Amino acid sequence: MFIFSEKDIRQVTDVNEKALELIEDGFKKLAREEVTMPPILRVDIPENNGEVDVKTAYVKGMDKFALKISSGFFNNPDKGLPSLSGMMLLFSTETGFTEAVLQDNGYLTDVRTAVAGALAAKYLAKPKMKTAGIIGTGTQARYQLRALHLVRSFEEVLVYGRKEERVHQYIKDMEDTLGVKVRAAESPEEVVRHSDTVVTTTPAKEPLIQKEWLHPGLHITAMGSDAEDKNEIHPSVLEEVDVLACDSVSQVFRLGEHHHAAEAGVLKESSNTLELGHLALGNEKGRENDEQVTFCDLTGTGVQDTAIAVYAYDKLREAEKGIRFPE
Repeated sequence: MFIFSEKDIRQVTDVNEKALELIEDGFKKLAREEVTMPPILRVDIPENNGEVDVKTAYVKGMDKFALKISSGFFNNPDKGLPSLSGMMLLFSTETGFTEAVLQDNGYLTDVRTAVAGALAAKYLAKPKMKTAGIIGTGTQARYQLRALHLVRSFEEVLVYGRKEERVHQYIKDMEDTLGVKVRAAESPEEVVRHSDTVVTTTPAKEPLIQKEWLHPGLHITAMGSDAEDKNEIHPSVLEEVDVLACDSVSQVFRLGEHHHAAEAGVLKESSNTLELGHLALGNEKGRENDEQVTFCDLTGTGVQDTAIAVYAYDKLREAEKGIRFPE
C-alpha cells in the first residue's frame, strides 16, 4: 500500500484541461450506466457546524476505485483553518485490497468539484460573456473561477462575501491569478443582476438568490447545497429557468436545490432535469440561445472521486512519489 501526501498530490493534479477531461469522461460513463454508485453517507456534527461525507463509485473496467471521506467544518475559517479536509482510499477492483491512501486534505475534492462547475458552464453558459459572478470567498470560490476560465473568457468578476477582509483578499488573489478585473458587490442581488454566469459556493442554509433577479442569458451553477439543510437558491428560481441541469438526478432531489424545490411543490422528480453526462454525450441539448436562463445543481458524485483519484495515483507512481507501507 502507498501513502501519498497533499504536497505530492498537488504537484501532479490541478484545475486544468486534463482534470476537466477526466471528470467529463466520468459523467459520460455515469450516463451510459457504466458506474455503480451508492447513495452518499453523511455524519452531521451540528454543534461545530460540521459534516463528514463518504462517497464512492466503481467504474466498469477500471482496476481501482476510490472511497472518499470528506469533512466540511464551516467555522474553521474563524480559526485560521480551511473549511474542507479529508482523504481518499483506493481499492483494487480485483482483490478488494487497499492500494493507496491519498492524504489530500480535500484538495482532490476541490479540483473535481471546480471542473464540474466548468463542465456545467461549457454546456449551459452563453458562449460570449462579459461578467462572471461569484458568491462566496473561500477555496471553492477561487477554484470555480479558475475552472470557469478554462471554458469561457470574461472581462471582469463580481464577488460577494460577508466579510470585507476576505473579499479584499479574494480580489487580490484572483486578479493576480487570472489577470482580470475583480470588483466587490454590495449584495448577492448585485452579483446576479450584473453577471452573465453566477457560481454560488457557500454553505448557506437560507436562499441567497431570488427569482426576481433573473435576466435573459443568465446561467447559475449552485455547488454549495450538498446536504438536506443547505439552500442557496430560492425554490421559485428552479421553476422560472428555461433549462434545468444537475450532476445526478437521484442526488439533487435528495440533497440539492432540487430537494428544496420539490418540498416547496414547484418541481417533481419527473421534471425534465438534464444530467451533465447526457449533455456531454450529446443525448440532450443544453443552452440553445443567448436569451435562455439556465441552472445547474451540483452535489458532488463518487464517480468524480474515482476518476480524479485513480489519475492522481497513476501520476504519483509515475513520478515515484509516496511511501510504501509497510516498508
